[in-house]
Amino acid sequence: MSTPKIQLIGVKKRFGPKVVLDGVDLTIDKQSSLVIIGGSGTGKSVTIKSILGILRPDEGTILVDGEDITHINGAERDRVMKKFGMLFQGGALFDSLPVWENVAFGLIQGRGMPRIKARDIAIQKLAKVGLREDVAFLSPSELSGGMQKRVGLARAIAADPEIIFFDEPTTGLDPIMADIINDLIISTVKDVGATALSITHDMTSARKISDKIAMLYGGKIIWQGPTGEIDRSGNPYVEQFIHGRAEGPIKMAVKA
Repeated sequence: MSTPKIQLIGVKKRFGPKVVLDGVDLTIDKQSSLVIIGGSGTGKSVTIKSILGILRPDEGTILVDGEDITHINGAERDRVMKKFGMLFQGGALFDSLPVWENVAFGLIQGRGMPRIKARDIAIQKLAKVGLREDVAFLSPSELSGGMQKRVGLARAIAADPEIIFFDEPTTGLDPIMADIINDLIISTVKDVGATALSITHDMTSARKISDKIAMLYGGKIIWQGPTGEIDRSGNPYVEQFIHGRAEGPIKMAVKA
C-alpha cells in the first residue's frame, strides 16, 4: 500500500475557549483531488493553515509523504514548503508588481532564480491558464476577476509543486467563469501531476474538481468518500449541506 501524500491524525486546534478542530482524521492519496466542504467558520481554512505550518495544532500529527511535519521549523520547514503551491481565495496579487512578477514571485524570492529565467517560466505558466504574453506586463488592477484568478493559478503552479491548495477557488466569479476555472484546475493539476486539496462551499465546484469529498462539521470529518457517492451518503448533515436546505440538523446562527 502506497504512502498517502497527506495524512492528518487526530488534529485539534482551539482559539481560546473555541474548539475549531476536534480530532480531524484525513488521508489524501498521491495525485488525487480531495475537496473539504463545510459551512463558514467550520475550520476548513484552519485545516489548510495547519498543513502549511501557518498554525500549529494543539494535538495530533500531520504527515506529508509519511514525514511528520507537525513541529518542524527553519530549513526543514522551508524544504517541505517547496512541495506546496497555493491558490488564495482573494487572488492575493501584489498590485505594485506586474503580472509576470506576481507569478514568478516565489521563484525569485524563495528560490533565488534569475529574473530573466523566472519571467520566461511565468509567461509559460500564464499560457497554460489561457493568458497571452502581453498580459504578463500588465498590472493586476487592469485585469478582470476571472483573469486575476487565472494569474493566481499560474503562480500556484509556477514551481511545479507536488501539492496544490485551492482556497474557495470560484468565490466571486459568475457561473461561466467559475466553470472555466474549475476546468483549468483539473487540467493544470493533471499537467503537473500534483495532489490537490481544496476547500469550498460551492457544491458545483466541489463535484467537478474532486475525486473524493470530505465534510467538516463540529470540528470533525463527519463523512468522506468518493465524489460519486455523496448523494447516497445517508448522513443528514451532508444531505442538508449539499442541497442547501434551511431545515435540518445544521443550525445557522442568525443575529436579530
